[in-house]
Amino acid sequence: MADSTYRAGFVSIVGRPNVGKSTLTNALVGEKVAITSNKPQTTRRAIRGIVHRPDGQLILVDTPGIHRPRTLLGERLNSLVQSTLGDVDVIALCVPADETIGPGDRFINEQLDLYPRAKKVAIVTKTDTVGRKRVAEQLLAVSELREWEAIIPLSAVTDDQLDVFVTELLKLVPASPQALYPDEAHTDETLEDRIAEFIREAALEGVSDELPHSIAVTIDDMIEREDGSMTDIYANLFVERDSQKGIIIGKGGSRLREVGATARAQIEPLIGTKVFLSLRVKVAKDWQRDPKLLGRLGF
Repeated sequence: MADSTYRAGFVSIVGRPNVGKSTLTNALVGEKVAITSNKPQTTRRAIRGIVHRPDGQLILVDTPGIHRPRTLLGERLNSLVQSTLGDVDVIALCVPADETIGPGDRFINEQLDLYPRAKKVAIVTKTDTVGRKRVAEQLLAVSELREWEAIIPLSAVTDDQLDVFVTELLKLVPASPQALYPDEAHTDETLEDRIAEFIREAALEGVSDELPHSIAVTIDDMIEREDGSMTDIYANLFVERDSQKGIIIGKGGSRLREVGATARAQIEPLIGTKVFLSLRVKVAKDWQRDPKLLGRLGF
């Protein structure tokens, strides 16, 4: 007999940087709540995406990738992950199908022992990129890491097995007398935070490997015009050095214009008006290592 109990709970999706955690979160929520990039450490906050089903609700917490930190920012991101994992009902470890299990995956798997309260599931992501034989090999390799409540192969890009994943997670979260978030909620991120993230995502496109860590975005002001036709948004893009400022702005401001156009295309559907976006690029020297600057930039 099917279990008709309503269930609701928190699920944290963990894994090495760039294994598809944010892409998976967005696919499950059905809306873009976490920015995605092929750059490591794209996610810097515990972003909650809310999945609604008739029989339950999942609050997915997309965390920064667990890594060995090299800066104060890295240390703070790791401690954010640790405090998040201490509170969730289920931890889902993401391992991509197209890469062999390496030291980074094993390191994270060992860290999961620190959270005995949470049930553990494994996800083999990016199954659309390899053949069935490779998926089977990866499932076997993952099964040898520990005893899992479930191991699910899926693809966030083709939606393959996403429903199976949600069904399995709902079995593992606690019974709840009601939903934890209202039906219309897809995330608990503020509008300003989401806009800042869209700008940072646009700035991450096509920049060199050392720069992504150095980019931070703050919003100074958002003003809707009286006739409601347009919203003026004033934002700052922070980098750590003058040379990086030049890279972000580009020759004659060309790169910054691209960033603005890409970000506007994401922001306008979110807020429902046309957007005038003013971007100022500023240098906050070595902000990733400076406690005061980290605080000012929201970390």
